[in-house]
Amino acid sequence: MTREKKLRAFGRLIRWQLASRLRREVVVPWVEGTRLAVRRGMTGATGNIYCGLHEFEDMAFLLHFMRPEDAFADIGANIGSYTVLASGVRRARTIAFEPDPVTFAALERNIALNGLKSLVQSRETALGAEQGKVAFTIDLDTMNRVAHDGAGSTRTVSLDTLDHALSDERPSLIKLDVEGFESEVIRGATKTLSYPELKAIIIEDRSPPVRGALRDAGFTEHSYDPMTRQLQPDRGCGQRPNGLFVRDEKFVQYRLTGATRVRVLDRLL
Repeated sequence: MTREKKLRAFGRLIRWQLASRLRREVVVPWVEGTRLAVRRGMTGATGNIYCGLHEFEDMAFLLHFMRPEDAFADIGANIGSYTVLASGVRRARTIAFEPDPVTFAALERNIALNGLKSLVQSRETALGAEQGKVAFTIDLDTMNRVAHDGAGSTRTVSLDTLDHALSDERPSLIKLDVEGFESEVIRGATKTLSYPELKAIIIEDRSPPVRGALRDAGFTEHSYDPMTRQLQPDRGCGQRPNGLFVRDEKFVQYRLTGATRVRVLDRLL
């Protein structure tokens, strides 16, 4: 998004660095009239300021795939960038999960800022293979995670399974970014994975157990080029930060091709 206009990207960086030193919170315009409330240290959110979409392929996939009749599960929502795109831009229903109380408050702030309370259910809980409680790190921004031994400062948060938390909601798309706990979330999502409405999963962990579980549920790994709007089979050899797993490729490609264009920064995508 910035390759041909590097000076403008650099200007946004400088403006953010100055504004964030003068104000505790900066509200910045984003995609198609949405806004983000951002503070210093929110590394993913500031990537949106600099580059338009901080996870370009994955966020563009969401924008091209989602429709107003869809539901979206944002697992590891952080401050709500994906939630704002799904519900604020595409007007889909979102169920957003964020267990850290401080980050959850920032998520709630962005939901309210964009007038999305009627479209978004926010849940202050972690997800895993069972219900209960779990230790969760604090003060690590996007790197907060379910704590392992020696993880540093932690707090205890509630733990649920995706199958239980979604109840009868059937998402079309799931984004799953929980810093290494993805396989446990998948273990608690067997019913959800079986829903025919679920067509795609964006997931950070592509370890053999995760790939195997998704393959058994009928998903295959793909890459997506937002500029051509084309899906391509992916053997998992790329350097992308997240994996894209798709079921019913023809349906997904039809949606991607037919989506209305979205303005990001000063260009239509």
